[in-house]
Amino acid sequence: MRVVMGRGGRGGRWWPSRPGGRPTTGRRLRGLRDNRLRVLRDDRGVSMLEFAGIIPILLVVGLAAIQLGLIGYGINQAGTAARAAARVASQGGDGNGAGQASVSAWLSPGVNANEGPDVTTATVTVQVPAVIPLFDPIEVQREATMPTDDTAN
Repeated sequence: MRVVMGRGGRGGRWWPSRPGGRPTTGRRLRGLRDNRLRVLRDDRGVSMLEFAGIIPILLVVGLAAIQLGLIGYGINQAGTAARAAARVASQGGDGNGAGQASVSAWLSPGVNANEGPDVTTATVTVQVPAVIPLFDPIEVQREATMPTDDTAN
C-alpha cells in the first residue's frame, strides 16, 4: 500500500490509498452514503405540492368573500329601492316604477308599493346571483314605510 497526498485541499494530511489514487473503500462508501441521504432529504418540489393542495381552498375562500360582498350590495340596493318606492308612492306617484329605476337591473328587482291612508309601505325583493355554482341564488327582501302625504289625497 502506498501513501498519497489527500485531495480536497487538505495539505499536510496523508492517508492510505489504493493504487490509482482513489480513496479507500471506507471513504468512498461514506461519500455514497452522504449522497443517498442528501437525496432522501431533498425536498425540492414539496412546496409545489403544498401549493397545489392549498389552491382549491384559497379559491373557495375568495369566492365566498365575493359572494358576501354581492349579498351586501343586494341588501343595500333593496333598501334604497324600498325607500325610493315608499317616498314616491306616499306622494301619489308611481312607487313601483321608482323602485325599479333605483335598483341595478341584473338583480331582478320585484317592487310592491302599497299606499294606505296613513302610511305607505314598499317591499322590494332582489335576486343576488350565486358566484359558487353549487349554490342557488339568494333572495334579499327589504321594506320601507313612509307617512302618506295628506296633500296628495
